[in-house]
Amino acid sequence: MSMRWLSVPSIEAAFVVFDAQGSGCRSYGVEEAGQRWFVKTATTAPSRASLDRACALHAAVRHPAIVRPVQTTYGPAGSTLVYPWYDGDVLNHATAHGADREGLARFQQLPVPQVEAALDAILDAHLAVSAAGFVAVDLYDGCFLYDFSSERMRLIDLDEYRPGPFVLDADRLPGSRRYMAPEEFSRGAVIDERTTVHLLGRTLHHLLDSAKGWRGNGEQRRVVERATREMPTARYADVPALVRSWRSAAS
Repeated sequence: MSMRWLSVPSIEAAFVVFDAQGSGCRSYGVEEAGQRWFVKTATTAPSRASLDRACALHAAVRHPAIVRPVQTTYGPAGSTLVYPWYDGDVLNHATAHGADREGLARFQQLPVPQVEAALDAILDAHLAVSAAGFVAVDLYDGCFLYDFSSERMRLIDLDEYRPGPFVLDADRLPGSRRYMAPEEFSRGAVIDERTTVHLLGRTLHHLLDSAKGWRGNGEQRRVVERATREMPTARYADVPALVRSWRSAAS
């Protein structure tokens, strides 16, 4: 990932613009010389801080499932990150106007082995996150880009991940209540790997569920139940322990 002053493709040349994001970021897709890119810029002070966190994460973590920027340009307004463009469906296209979960509904109808392979990619990526000393923040189905044609899961927009553990100095962390752990709503709480375990447990639940109910086996359901317990000390102690249990249950 380069970090230098370079010009980036202008938004005027974009073939698509995402400018109603609750994060305060403005993103757009551009094409140059037959290559497509995803450009992300900040428009507010909080979003500038988010992109700075994204830079720190991508400097420390590399994994095939995590889409990382190929260039970071610094300017007076903050960082601009340029990512490769990948085709696929975001499982939850969330904007300031609401959420579109058509991708999630389609994903939940895939054959179970195909869903399990995608889940394993998410878990494996978080082994790398854990090994680098980071904890997940704001992980939800809007971070999951799934290519239905190639059956490949990628993780995007991991802008709120932070080195951990840390003490929450606000009333809550950013994120979706459908995924968040109780401690993420408690000022002064410790946010650590057990918080990541909860977020991953909710991920396993939502993506292996459907309108007709739970699609996994009983052992997998027990892994999810332990990962998402209210008390952090009652969950798996860390991400590797969760992943080992899940892979054992899935096999």
